Amino acid sequence: MRKKINMSKFSLMVALMCITVTSNMIAQVSSNEKDVLVDLYNALDGNAWNQKWNLEEPVAKWHGVKVLNNHVVEINLFRNNLKGSLPGSIKNLEKLRYLNLAFNNIEGQLPVTLTELSNLAVLKIEMNRIEGTLPTEIGNLKNLKEFTAFNNFISGSIPESLGQIQNLKILNLSSNKLVGVIPNSLGSLSKLESLGLFENALEGSIPRQLGNLSKLKELVLANNEFRGEIPMEFGQLASLEVFQIQNNKFDSFKSLEYLDSKQFLVFDYDNKEDLNIDFKDVNFSKTRMADTKFDDEESE
Repeated sequence: MRKKINMSKFSLMVALMCITVTSNMIAQVSSNEKDVLVDLYNALDGNAWNQKWNLEEPVAKWHGVKVLNNHVVEINLFRNNLKGSLPGSIKNLEKLRYLNLAFNNIEGQLPVTLTELSNLAVLKIEMNRIEGTLPTEIGNLKNLKEFTAFNNFISGSIPESLGQIQNLKILNLSSNKLVGVIPNSLGSLSKLESLGLFENALEGSIPRQLGNLSKLKELVLANNEFRGEIPMEFGQLASLEVFQIQNNKFDSFKSLEYLDSKQFLVFDYDNKEDLNIDFKDVNFSKTRMADTKFDDEESE
């Protein structure tokens, strides 16, 4: 009989422990961070979202929101019918690491305060209706590893400060209204693996500094207004597999002879000269960056 009583007490203790653990798992965030999320919900027409937030529930239960150590660290609202402009108050999510707002109908200019999210590692805003210029202070996002903003209406020049983000691996600003030249500073992004500037109105010569990007695998510069020659330094890009420079106004392609044709999976350029190059005959459509219109995933 005594054993049964002890077992009953043990079962009760286990049940209480489970309740305690469960309640701890439903993490609480500060009222300040919750206010930012509510601000985001209202600014982006939350009542029309495909998956709405129940503002009466704990924040950790809201769709696409991840809470760690009582702080919001992730917001993933991919393809969720967001409409409106991002509020400047987003800067108060100081621990935010991942922000995916891709494939929505976000309008207006990116708030400068976005560049105060010093812990941000991933920023995905592609396939929206964002306009205006990129903040010149974007280089303050020192921990950023991935920045994709293709298929928007972003104008102005590429900020020089992007070259300060030494952790950056993926940068895709394709299909916007960018003008001016490629900043030389991008040649300092030693960890960069993918650079997409396809379909803008960029001009001038391609910086020879891009030849320093030893880890670069994808370089897509097609459909712009580039002139001059292909930098000889591109012969140093030993990791390059995807290289697209077609539909520009280059004066010469002679420097392409310095490239190792065997390294490419995809290569596309306007063949205006009789060059001694034997590139693989590959399918243009198979490259991940050849067409950025629908290039995204809901989560990592």
